[in-house]
Amino acid sequence: MGISIMRDFRKIRAWQLADEATVAVYQATKSFPKEEVYGLTSQIRRAASSVPANIAEGASRSSLKDYLHFLYIARGSCSEPQYFIHLAGRLGYLDAEQQAALDVASCDAGQTLYGLIKAVESEAGVIKSAIAKVTSLFALGISSLAFRL
Repeated sequence: MGISIMRDFRKIRAWQLADEATVAVYQATKSFPKEEVYGLTSQIRRAASSVPANIAEGASRSSLKDYLHFLYIARGSCSEPQYFIHLAGRLGYLDAEQQAALDVASCDAGQTLYGLIKAVESEAGVIKSAIAKVTSLFALGISSLAFRL
């Protein structure tokens, strides 16, 4: 049983940071060699955009369980752009300053996403606990009523 909540993903700080990191990746990859357009350029852009896209999709889900599922996918996607940023630096497509800035943006988004996941997990636990208590009280009430009859 889930509680239906409409979330505006644009107000979620983890999404905002992941979106900013994605824009930074797109800007940085404009200067990648043309032969990389279907290779590293495409891969790093897809990897970076996957994080805010999954946060947005999860935010539209009606249950905390589904929301968490997409947040977990987003968290799993966080490491992929970090690797591609590293690779682009090793290949000389990014200078040290660009690489460091993208790393910071990506890590900030990932850390904030981790905090969001912990908060939603906690909220989900509180809701499960509350449902269990209500169910127990209801069952006790029925058994108490039955015992009185």
